[in-house]
Amino acid sequence: MSGTRVNSFFLGNSSGVNFSITLRSVDEETGKLQLANCSGSKRAGDWHLNVTPGMNTSKVTISLTRNLQLCLPNATDCCTTPLCVVEMLQVLACRDSVMLAHLLIQAEIYANSSFTGNVSENVTIIPNQVFHPLGSCPCDLTAGACDVRCCCDLECTPDLKQLFNESCFTGVFGGDVNPPFDQLCSSQSMEYIPDWFPFLCVQSSLDNTPFLGYFYHGSTSIPRVPPFKIPLQTSPGRLFTGYKQGDPIMTEENEYFTIPQESMAGQCVGNAPVAYLQNFDVKCLTNLAFYKEGLSHDVRINSGTGDFIQQNVIYRTITDTGKFITENEGLHTAEVLCQNVTFAEDYTFIWKDKNIEQINVTVFLGSLCDGEILAQRFTVKFQSLKSTNATVLFGNPGYQVGKPLKAANMNASDTSGSLNIWQPAGRGLCTLATSAPVLFGLDSFSGCTLEVGIDEDCSLLRGNVTEKLNSLIRATHIGKRDNSSYSDLNDWVEIIRLDPFNFDTNVSSGNLKGICPDIPANLNIRIIFADVGAVQGIPQQEILAVQISYSTVIWQFQCGLVCGNSTSFLSITAAVQFIKVPAQPPIPMTRFQINYTEFDCNRNDVCWPQLFYPLTRFYTGEPYSQCLAKGLLLAFLVLLAAIMSNPWFSKLW
Repeated sequence: MSGTRVNSFFLGNSSGVNFSITLRSVDEETGKLQLANCSGSKRAGDWHLNVTPGMNTSKVTISLTRNLQLCLPNATDCCTTPLCVVEMLQVLACRDSVMLAHLLIQAEIYANSSFTGNVSENVTIIPNQVFHPLGSCPCDLTAGACDVRCCCDLECTPDLKQLFNESCFTGVFGGDVNPPFDQLCSSQSMEYIPDWFPFLCVQSSLDNTPFLGYFYHGSTSIPRVPPFKIPLQTSPGRLFTGYKQGDPIMTEENEYFTIPQESMAGQCVGNAPVAYLQNFDVKCLTNLAFYKEGLSHDVRINSGTGDFIQQNVIYRTITDTGKFITENEGLHTAEVLCQNVTFAEDYTFIWKDKNIEQINVTVFLGSLCDGEILAQRFTVKFQSLKSTNATVLFGNPGYQVGKPLKAANMNASDTSGSLNIWQPAGRGLCTLATSAPVLFGLDSFSGCTLEVGIDEDCSLLRGNVTEKLNSLIRATHIGKRDNSSYSDLNDWVEIIRLDPFNFDTNVSSGNLKGICPDIPANLNIRIIFADVGAVQGIPQQEILAVQISYSTVIWQFQCGLVCGNSTSFLSITAAVQFIKVPAQPPIPMTRFQINYTEFDCNRNDVCWPQLFYPLTRFYTGEPYSQCLAKGLLLAFLVLLAAIMSNPWFSKLW
């Protein structure tokens, strides 16, 4: 044991069990412990036994009751030697004079080294820590006594130091107040020692060290956490001069107008500020237990001129909740708790210049029951006051990475179109999956599963799969730029369709049941774009071509040992790939460059046009100072050789 108290546990029923403690000693003749009996008590010498009974476990505590202070002159009831207690204890658990368990304890306890004498009232002059160490042994905290693990303490005798010699305090606190400095020749603290170190190192004693010691001035500064508010402007007139793109929208209480948005980690943040002229469309998963209402729709918005706008809210009820809710089977009982919650919120900000003119909000409500997972949808769209079809005509005219592609259906009266990919929900079935727009510059891959029976007709299956994939492409043209005009056909590129072959008359699967070849299950969307310029240093990216093709697979009914199920699954996928090409084709090589390759650095080991390349800033193989020095040395040698080879130089000799 390492203290004056030790705990142990007796496992089992302790009713009727008698616990006792005895002092044991070793027989000098046999060298064995004396036999124990159950006639002991709960006190033995300076030791006391305490038992705390429990249901199936009893806590046994053995504690020492004597004083552990070192003896002062003419003092009693104290320790005469540093090793104060050396005893052997035995704890017995007996029932009806029958020993059930025993515990052997060997106690070696040293005297308490805390100082109890008189303290001098003299004022101690503390030197300046910047120039003088505070002490040669900072861990010597107790006057007149040995501090444990402080090997530099002069009060510690050699016998006491042997107890903690291997666990002494290190560093400054342990007495290393004057470490060797790096410039010392005998120092090995530097990880990388240069070759010239032995010629410039210092041979000196540690008394002449430049080390000033570890010190702390004590000056602190309290950090100020910025509040989640913008301070009010005290100048008269309007509070705001208008928003610019990316500024957070403010409320009447001078707080951020927040809507749940998706963070970079993929999780939804409920108090994310809405930025001016930045659209988004997010989905947040929640259930009835963690559902929280968002910001109240009664909050008025600062228009940007100091005026406040009230939100125009329209409430609608959703009857078909299959696209929002993932049901949990087994909870369709009458006792399930349901609540009317918000399924989706659609915000439309009407803007003009730097101000917000109007806010239209559509709230979709529905019933959410316990055990169901809700995919809440929040959309924000900024629409110009001069626009009649929600066209965004501000900012970067080219496409920005992460923004949806602009699609159009030129064969319909309503020219607005869409180019989407799957967004599965629940079990991943195509009947429950929703769609998400294709985002510029982001390659994506998604899919869903289609239920297929074992008696499925292959021709009908091909037509069903093709129809499912074509439902993602409701457009005939894609806008070259983000601000393409629907009235100008030159702003659009036509989608090149490589439709699947007509399988009805040319492909036969024979009489095989459960196997259908050449199923167009994979939709491939390839988008070619290029950098066509820059506006204020921002590259302008433009779409040059869009191609849609299909990849076929062989579907085969999957079953286990016995095909008892009459339904299997077919995975259909949609892949989007963005391919960047040069805006202009590269300049073709001339006949001279093709035939004469002597000066072509890419096809020769020797490159004469780059003879002085090491002397330029583009060379990074060596430091520039070394390259310059070597270049000057080489130039000097060339000049010296030229001078010595001159005929008049030989006449001097």
